[in-house]
Amino acid sequence: MNSRTALVVAITCITLLLDQVSKILVKTSMVIGEEIKVFGSWFKLHFVENKGMAMGISWGGEIGKYSLTLFRIIAIGIIIYYIYTLIREKASKGLITVMALILAGATGNVIDSLFYGLIFSDSTHHVASFVPFGTGYKSFMQGSVVDMLSFQLFTMPEWIPLYGGQKFFPFIFNIADAAISIGIVLIIIFQKRFFESQLTGNRTED
Repeated sequence: MNSRTALVVAITCITLLLDQVSKILVKTSMVIGEEIKVFGSWFKLHFVENKGMAMGISWGGEIGKYSLTLFRIIAIGIIIYYIYTLIREKASKGLITVMALILAGATGNVIDSLFYGLIFSDSTHHVASFVPFGTGYKSFMQGSVVDMLSFQLFTMPEWIPLYGGQKFFPFIFNIADAAISIGIVLIIIFQKRFFESQLTGNRTED
């Protein structure tokens, strides 16, 4: 295993471990809608379950959920192939690192969709628990993604049109979402450095 492959494996495994452990702890200790203050009012654990895409967008009922999960699996396959290509071409380790973050994030949320409905009881009105495989709250590929990280840094001033009085960052997310977002932001910021070797045909050595 070369250094780039080892880097991908390490980042993916560590990120997935943190993501899944945090989700399982929340799932088995909190009820949907429950909130725990971590640092004052600006960082809280607020347990919600996302049945659809980012920001809770969903469509098409069960068929839509199947389609979304299948799309995510295909996307993961494409990301894995792209990372394999980057490793083979000895691309920038920085680019490989951020792609590994995106891979881990996408995989973490797919795990929820594929299996959480099969192995957990429902979290509404009571704390969920592990149940015999296949007897959970939903069928295969129909599980909801567990979100819990809430950062409400400040409230928008009342004089701002439309958004006055609303939270600056109202979204609730998880570690997998954070990994994907960090990866995308780093690609945007460092795109010239990351893709320079691909554009010029130069390859870096291990």
